[in-house]
Amino acid sequence: MTSTKPIDLSNMAATEPMAQAIARSRENSENGCEPFGAVIVKDSKIIATASNQVTQNNDPSAHAEIMAIRKACQVLDTTDLSGCELYTSCEPCPMCIGAIYWSSLDRIYYGCSKEDAAEVGFSDQFIYEELAKKRGDRRLPMHQKMRDEAFKVLKKRQQSKTDNKAKNE
Repeated sequence: MTSTKPIDLSNMAATEPMAQAIARSRENSENGCEPFGAVIVKDSKIIATASNQVTQNNDPSAHAEIMAIRKACQVLDTTDLSGCELYTSCEPCPMCIGAIYWSSLDRIYYGCSKEDAAEVGFSDQFIYEELAKKRGDRRLPMHQKMRDEAFKVLKKRQQSKTDNKAKNE
């Protein structure tokens, strides 16, 4: 079920969004895909549901949480999901946690822990370990190139935002 219209939860049990996230994960698993589902709620209404689409889309970023965030942003026509809560069948991975912070979700509810996921072969512990290392010590080589040119673009964009804000005040 792909939700494009909000579903009112005001008369439903508080566990309904989590039950839907788990149902999405079960459905995905029964279709031979990864067993992860997510639901986003705002003002007691489900505004987005999603399941992991990594294998279907050949997209390693298409985790259930990311897909739900994308849908919620479209439904609300914003990248700021303040006031929204995420219900997910499993504790989010580092990539999803990053997207959750960037989208300003208020709260996360999850079913399985990352330890539960690791127990059945879905471990992302190596990513946590890699992120804790200094850049030069990571398994994936990272090399900074053309920093000055790239930084000019960042500075120019920030100045443009500052100028526009001042004009609108």
